[in-house]
Amino acid sequence: MCREKTDWEKAMEFHGHICVGLATGYRAAKVGMEHLAAHRSPDEELVVIAETDNCGVDAVQVVTGCTMGKGNLIYRDYGKTAYTFGRRDTGKAVRITVKPFAEKFPEFVAIRDRVRGGKGTPEDEEQLKKMQMEVISELVQGSLDDLLQVEEVQLDLPEKARIFQSVTCVRCGESVMEPRARVRDGEYVCIPCSDYYPSRIAGM
Repeated sequence: MCREKTDWEKAMEFHGHICVGLATGYRAAKVGMEHLAAHRSPDEELVVIAETDNCGVDAVQVVTGCTMGKGNLIYRDYGKTAYTFGRRDTGKAVRITVKPFAEKFPEFVAIRDRVRGGKGTPEDEEQLKKMQMEVISELVQGSLDDLLQVEEVQLDLPEKARIFQSVTCVRCGESVMEPRARVRDGEYVCIPCSDYYPSRIAGM
């Protein structure tokens, strides 16, 4: 009899490998779902705002069902390992941030930084692999107090995704969503083509 894969196993399969970043996103997503008493979103029942584009976002997608394609995963380029999870039906939302690793795993961070900086020894690299698995285990199963900051927030939920008409860019001939098109000389162009101005002066 086949065993159903766990969310963690599904996240690893989707992401392609196991890493600390994936584990942080996974744990944040599980905690967020628990606080909202929510189930995985088949459509747009949930909304996630991700303030990072690191590996953890893949785990968040798997656990919550929120994706950019459905319009309920919103990316804000703040460079913070932080996620806001919201429910449309209740209006409830929580923002979860990952606490600095240096406080919880100082030895791991020190070795990791040496290796990343090209100053690690072969022994450091082996030690890093071992410690990474220990850190991942702690992130996935350990106490929350030292790992995550959870805060209930007010969230102005975005409207559900809309389907727009497409227009054709007169310069490159490709289709573009009408709200993202620009008008140049009375005709539609896409954003990459919108700054193209061929010279109108002979010989230039």
